[in-house]
Amino acid sequence: MAEMKYVKELLSTGIATEGSLLIAKKILDKLVEEVSKRLIPRTEAALVIGPSMIPGSSIDVDTEDPNTLKIRQIGEGADITLDNQSYSSVNIKPKKYGVGIRITNEMLEDGKWNLLERNLMTAAKRFAENETSLILTQLDSAATVNAGGTAYTIADLTTQMQDLEDSDYNPTTLLVGNEVLHDLRNISTFVDANTLGSREMLETGFVGKIYGLNVMRFSTNAAPSTAYSKYAYVFDNSQAYYIVEKRPISVERFDLQSNDMKAATVTQRLAVQIIRTSAVSKTTTN
Repeated sequence: MAEMKYVKELLSTGIATEGSLLIAKKILDKLVEEVSKRLIPRTEAALVIGPSMIPGSSIDVDTEDPNTLKIRQIGEGADITLDNQSYSSVNIKPKKYGVGIRITNEMLEDGKWNLLERNLMTAAKRFAENETSLILTQLDSAATVNAGGTAYTIADLTTQMQDLEDSDYNPTTLLVGNEVLHDLRNISTFVDANTLGSREMLETGFVGKIYGLNVMRFSTNAAPSTAYSKYAYVFDNSQAYYIVEKRPISVERFDLQSNDMKAATVTQRLAVQIIRTSAVSKTTTN
């Protein structure tokens, strides 16, 4: 009994590390996955151009220039004024992105999980995060950039909406970083359930509508830098940007027999291109 009492004292004193080695442990056979980031869905792109629409390594996108063909008053007997619509073209060439994964056969034999499959699943997340980063980089080409104050306000939002409306675009989407989202959550106008029309925004992490705009947030950890947490974009999702994908996310598996390893390469050929800068308005807070 004295010996048992001594062991218990060891386990309850400062010799916790040594004591814990004497305790039987169960190794949990469930992997706790990393949290998924909030990303920008492809539904917000004006157009997604797939491989079948890209015969070569790039594609030319032609757009009409706004307000270039004019109607003029003409006097009786006078020559009719000549005018033509003008057009612009942008060449979009997808870039190649990829990662290689190698796992030893010993790790596959001894591991609790299929490490190759787990790494491939994580790689797929990284490709999706990369697309969000590319979209944000293009949205930074907005024709109008407003300097906000220490917090995002209703006035900031309505100014951005007017930026688009002055150029005849229709504001459809409010895309915000985490700090701007924090500011929105503290604006009483948007917290009032009667103003919202529903409690969807409060119940689903502030995803809903404000003034008819779809409110979406993106993870700062998927953005090009942490500064994006303070940015807000209002854009017309039928005009703002295109996604061009020459090669969807593709996995090639192979054996490295000389190294006794299983391997895979994951690649994608992708580009995001802003089409009309006037269809995007950006506000930065500080």
